[in-house]
Amino acid sequence: MTTKSSTMVGNPVYPIMFAIGGVHLLNDSLQAVIPAMFPILEKSMGLSFTQLGLIAFALNMVASVLQPVVGYLSDRKPKPYALPIGMTFSLVGIAGLAFAPEYWMILVFVIFLGFGSAVFHPEGSRVSFMAAGPKRGLSQSIYQVGGNSGQALAPLISAYILLPLGQRGAAVFILVAALAIYILMKISAWYKEQLIQEKLNNRKRVILSSMENLTKKQIGVALTLLLVIIFARSFYVINITNFYIFHLIETYGLTIPQGQLCIFLFLALGAAGTFFGGPIADKIGRKNTIILSLVVPIPLCLLLPYVPLFAVILLLLVIGFFIMLSFSVTVVYAQELVPSKIGTMAGLTVGLAFGMGAIGSVVIGILMDDIGIYQTMIVVSFLPIIGLVGLALPKDQKIVAGNA
Repeated sequence: MTTKSSTMVGNPVYPIMFAIGGVHLLNDSLQAVIPAMFPILEKSMGLSFTQLGLIAFALNMVASVLQPVVGYLSDRKPKPYALPIGMTFSLVGIAGLAFAPEYWMILVFVIFLGFGSAVFHPEGSRVSFMAAGPKRGLSQSIYQVGGNSGQALAPLISAYILLPLGQRGAAVFILVAALAIYILMKISAWYKEQLIQEKLNNRKRVILSSMENLTKKQIGVALTLLLVIIFARSFYVINITNFYIFHLIETYGLTIPQGQLCIFLFLALGAAGTFFGGPIADKIGRKNTIILSLVVPIPLCLLLPYVPLFAVILLLLVIGFFIMLSFSVTVVYAQELVPSKIGTMAGLTVGLAFGMGAIGSVVIGILMDDIGIYQTMIVVSFLPIIGLVGLALPKDQKIVAGNA
């Protein structure tokens, strides 16, 4: 059973909260290079939409499968310096990606990026939790908004780096990976010191839970519902991020830079939604925030394939903000369902988002090749409706922090 607690060890450590959020931005900007390269690779290598989907599948599936594993191992025995080691794999991946001359080599180096991401995300979420004190919603929002901001850079990377420089423009991001490694070395030193202090003081962190007492069956049902919500959200977002530009080019006659700017606006508002989601959840509750994030976008997503260009931009802004409002909240909600498995729950929820993105990329790519771009956009517009299963989630209570 999950029980409520009235205490938590430690106060917020804001420099670490912002540092790990900053590195999350750097990490996800490396991953953003992949979808940013899609329009370039489609033309330079003559790749089909299915082949592009397989590239995203390789990246996201490796990250998806390994994240819960890394989180589980971290819960058992934390490894502070796994963070810079994982980022080193990402550095190798981005360097190889810039100069890969063949499709199969691109897939190999994308797997390196996926492995680095799989190590970073659950460990980074753990650092965010350790630095949070009672400000768990705020801390997770700072951490996740860093990642979403990095993902939002994909369209700009495509328009202003890869389009003029080509595939080799990705080499610029070797410097980004090197900077991330440097910062992570500092964070890992703090992380290690926290573990030493806990061991010396013979204490463990006590985790506040916003949940009433739940049986194992109730927890299992709640986690299943949460994973369905993540499936619907991730599938829809990956469509906009990776493939919607082809719809903008075909239907509205936009150029690649113009189309990428539209995608950037969607992702930028998504990053804003991610940031505000945590504080909003601290005020009105995790479940209420998740429901708000699900209900508002549904009619807008259904309208999106049919509206003129000016309305497309407005709808993308609103959909982006609300659909990502629950991104950090679902992570915290899962952690409070199973408070003894912080790393595992972070790895499961964020890892599933990557996994659904991986599967979604392949499915959407195949659909676009088989039934066309416009028809695929119509089919995908119904996905957010699935998220309404969130209405059945257990309601959470407001946390009041106590003393250590």
